[in-house]
Amino acid sequence: MIIQKKVMTSIKLQKNLHRRLQQQIIEDGYGMRGKSKWIIESIEALLTLPDYPTLVDIAEDMDQLSDMVSIRLPEGLMLRIEQAVVQVRKQYPTIEGVKSNLIRASIMQRLLR
Repeated sequence: MIIQKKVMTSIKLQKNLHRRLQQQIIEDGYGMRGKSKWIIESIEALLTLPDYPTLVDIAEDMDQLSDMVSIRLPEGLMLRIEQAVVQVRKQYPTIEGVKSNLIRASIMQRLLR
């Protein structure tokens, strides 16, 4: 078994989005310890979508980001996120906080589906 190093990262979410996220994690049977796993799966799913840069751009419009959420991501996924950030910047050069927006977009997409 290969043990991947985990990287700690934090993002801010709107209160109601954070609440929906917590409810969904429990409803999906992940339990309270499963938050990172749930978010990792949502990021992986987002990165398979051909239009993910557009979804990341939409996530930039979120405001009132008051709740801090910490997650542990595998190093390999963190590298994929870094590559995705480059792709998003190519299409949307002015976008700020691409990594946080990417994670927020992945959470929103999974909640919507």
